[in-house]
Amino acid sequence: MTPRIPPPLLALLAALAMRWLAGSMPVARLVSGELRWLGAFVAVLAATMMVSAALQFRRVRTTVNPMKPDTTTALVTSGVFAYSRNPMYLGLALILAGWAFWLGALTPWLVLPLFTTAITALQVLPEERALARLFGRDFAAYRRTTDRWFGRFTASR
Repeated sequence: MTPRIPPPLLALLAALAMRWLAGSMPVARLVSGELRWLGAFVAVLAATMMVSAALQFRRVRTTVNPMKPDTTTALVTSGVFAYSRNPMYLGLALILAGWAFWLGALTPWLVLPLFTTAITALQVLPEERALARLFGRDFAAYRRTTDRWFGRFTASR
């Protein structure tokens, strides 16, 4: 399966759904007032991680285009990629978490697991298949040491 929905568009749709839920079905207020800025802080950190990942791709002259995973020319495993095989998608999810925090209601949080499930099925899995074809053993070794979303494993685990 080839990715068909650009991840930023999927994130935007999720953000709009979160806003709609917060306005039409807030259920419970979790955060208000000054604490809402913590959501913006999380979003800024996530955006910084995404920019770092994009710069790493540029440095090794491989594609940043998520719609064409078969055009990847290098397997990046250092920097933020040492902690997440998908720091850009993790960044999008964290931006959405920051947005949910900013909105302050409980219902926007329902969208986050839907987003991560959708981005995994529609984007991450096709990318992983492409990387396995392109980089074989190197990608297999990377998969054993670095989690899809977040975490670095050691040989003892």
